[in-house]
Amino acid sequence: MKRLACWLLACSLSTMAAAAVEPGQDPVPSVMWAFYHKQLLGEAAFVFDERVRVLAPPFAEDARQVPLEIDARAFGADVVRVLAWAELNPLPKIVDFQPTERVQPWLSIRIRIEQATPLRAAVQTRDGLWHVGSALIDAAGGGCTAPSVVRTQPGWEEHLGEVLGGRYPRGETSRLRLQVAHPMDNGLVSGIPEFFINQAQLLGADDHVLARLELFPAVSENPNLGFDIRGPGPVRLLLRDNSGNAFEAAIP
Repeated sequence: MKRLACWLLACSLSTMAAAAVEPGQDPVPSVMWAFYHKQLLGEAAFVFDERVRVLAPPFAEDARQVPLEIDARAFGADVVRVLAWAELNPLPKIVDFQPTERVQPWLSIRIRIEQATPLRAAVQTRDGLWHVGSALIDAAGGGCTAPSVVRTQPGWEEHLGEVLGGRYPRGETSRLRLQVAHPMDNGLVSGIPEFFINQAQLLGADDHVLARLELFPAVSENPNLGFDIRGPGPVRLLLRDNSGNAFEAAIP
């Protein structure tokens, strides 16, 4: 009973400490921040934190394929979850990334941008506090409502779920760069319903989960994913789309 009481007291103190944190000034002021703080973070305690780096080009030359990099390596293994969204997109949510100790809290991905918007990445650490990184991106518009290029290619269905990429040593870690063949239809083009990869898992040689991802329709067609992995050994990528199709790729 004493141990339980101590644990509950520690949790309570941690929650109180997080609640008392001053969030600081929003580096990219937006009228939508309060809405997303409630919708996605449940109004939990947060700080705007420059240690969460949200890297994207200042202007989206191709609004259908915008490179985005989220870097929370400053927090090391203390990261339990990463949420990213584009505030002014019609479908704002991008990814929910949950790394383990073998995968660094770094992720690269390509997204669609409908218009100029703040980009956010909220990183939850083990104490429950959210650390929010921000960036602004300008765009000519239309990236979310443009027709799929994949669907114009003859026989694209035959390559559905194919994974291309490789693993590149980087000292004590290795970087995984992958591309998955999939139209990632977001339901905003007339006559074409939602059809997108919504789940991904990165597994080690012993089928131990290294990372989990939930993907959303803001992700570009033919998704590009990048991870940094600690230690040697082969890995497998498991994917599933919202129609129940399952795909798998092995990376030595």
